Amino acid sequence: MPADNTLGYYSILGFQREPFSTSPNPEFFYHTREHDLALTNLLIELRLRRGLSVILGDVGTGKTTLSRKLLHELNKRGDIIFHMILDPSFSTQDQFLLSLVKNMDIDLPDNLDVKNCDLLELRDVIETFLIQKTLKENRTIVLIVDEAQKLDLATLESLRILLNFETNEHKLIQLVLLGQLELYSKIVHMSNFLDRISFKFTLNPLDVNETKELINFRINKAGYKGGAKIFLDDAISEVYNYTKGYPRKITMLCHKIMKELVMEDQKIVDNTFVRDVIEKEKQFFSAEKNEGVEVINQV
Repeated sequence: MPADNTLGYYSILGFQREPFSTSPNPEFFYHTREHDLALTNLLIELRLRRGLSVILGDVGTGKTTLSRKLLHELNKRGDIIFHMILDPSFSTQDQFLLSLVKNMDIDLPDNLDVKNCDLLELRDVIETFLIQKTLKENRTIVLIVDEAQKLDLATLESLRILLNFETNEHKLIQLVLLGQLELYSKIVHMSNFLDRISFKFTLNPLDVNETKELINFRINKAGYKGGAKIFLDDAISEVYNYTKGYPRKITMLCHKIMKELVMEDQKIVDNTFVRDVIEKEKQFFSAEKNEGVEVINQV
């Protein structure tokens, strides 16, 4: 009989953990050649204190997961102080700089009140902190900004000024910006920002072989003990054709496929099974859309 409880579908199918969670868990980070190249270069740039690195990519190409893997690597080192901004939607430069002061635990001089500091005072406080940590304590300060396409021009200007804090040998703060392709359209016209980029990399979708490797990697990482092969090659081709190789879409589709396996009391995924899951998904969204239209018409 079909299973009626999908809450623990992964254990029913022989997994120890959920293989296709969309959470950016570094343990489930599949190292494509591009991701490996980006991560290796980022770590080199940070070690050499080169200043500004920019990672670009469409939605779902793995930027956020890459950032979590980077954090995981930085956390292994005791000589690095790092902070990550998940939503850089700051309304003013003051708000942005105050967030740095707060989140990096920067002490203000006794004569300054955090509520009344102006831009110059905040920059001076941050520069003093950077000098103390990098030159006197030999620490590396890293600021990582995810969803960097949300940065407005004022905040980008603040970041540019922070990059002016440097010695003859290296920058006092290391910036890593990860954003959608529209980020580049913002900074391309800021020549005094663009020429400060030490490393720029664009993440592309996976090819069909990498799609297969990602699926198998996650299955193995989740401790699969079922023995039989779950995804047939024609199923993987179907997954690739539908997702176009975007890791997030691959993960989300495979999650739905796993749940459907339990519901249908099946063990193997072929191309027909994938098509059925995709068709059910399309029908669901079509019904949702039609219901929305009906509600509007009733109003």
